Amino acid sequence: MKLTILALDGVFDTGLSAVLDAFTTANDLAAIQQPGVGPHFEIDVIGMRRDVRTGLGMRVPVKPASAMDRPDWLVVPALAKKTPEQLVPALARRDVLDALALLRQSHADGVKIATACIGTFVLAESGLLNGEEATTTWWLAPLFRQRYPEVRLDSARMVVPSGDFTTAGAAMGHLDLALWLLNQASPDLASVVARYLLVDARPSQAPYMIPDHLARADPLVERFERWARGRLAEGFSLDAAASALATSTRTLQRRIEAVLGKSPLSYFQDLRVERAVHLLRTSRLDIEAIASEVGYVDGATLRTLLRRRLGRGVRELRVARVDDM
Repeated sequence: MKLTILALDGVFDTGLSAVLDAFTTANDLAAIQQPGVGPHFEIDVIGMRRDVRTGLGMRVPVKPASAMDRPDWLVVPALAKKTPEQLVPALARRDVLDALALLRQSHADGVKIATACIGTFVLAESGLLNGEEATTTWWLAPLFRQRYPEVRLDSARMVVPSGDFTTAGAAMGHLDLALWLLNQASPDLASVVARYLLVDARPSQAPYMIPDHLARADPLVERFERWARGRLAEGFSLDAAASALATSTRTLQRRIEAVLGKSPLSYFQDLRVERAVHLLRTSRLDIEAIASEVGYVDGATLRTLLRRRLGRGVRELRVARVDDM
């Protein structure tokens, strides 16, 4: 698989590094496990200008975009912009406008395009996502819907393939995107890379912490998430949530939809799925026990939900379980 990564000036450092680390790790592991046999990924980094620096000011060695040798995938990491006030002017920069032309021409030449987080705004700005499904960083979902009404935003999924495009969620979605791309070439290798970079028996605290900017922007959403995570096994009640948070059901519904782009119930189900996947990958619990942990009456219901939400079954989600590492 041949990949070209487009690093725009001010690229998000973690996003760029996550993609590069995933594929270089894949190459290293393939060479160790199956010398001369395993999949090999050709990786180039290009820029619209000769001098490209990350959001943290680090210089990125890039090839000129004009020298791009038609890849299988063109990957666009996010810009390091966190607010609409920062992002909207950046989308009008000359190098970004030139990048939009490159994206259109690349797609016309048969190149598939992948992006994550705020990078989805760049792809949507090109017009190529019109009529397609996509996802992006959750805290800018309202802006995305307003700016690109012809794109069908699905904020419930972390990775959304649609036609010749694949988009992923928030900042760390870059790694999910890279693993999805790896899986297109070799599911086995993608699983091994995930074990090295992602899967750990120790539960991460990250899913239990809401970003500081969201907490400052809407404390009600922060309190709702804490309430929801403590009740996954009990089931959801909007009335109970509103009562516990000392607000009205209408206010809670409106605020959750404005900030997260989905209903309180939909977000509660997302948290159930997140917890179920974590337990599948890091414990010996069977599907019936996990279903009980996240509030479903039986394993069959959970199996159906996982297949519908993630497009994968229990066996596929178990491939990276810690006991086999």
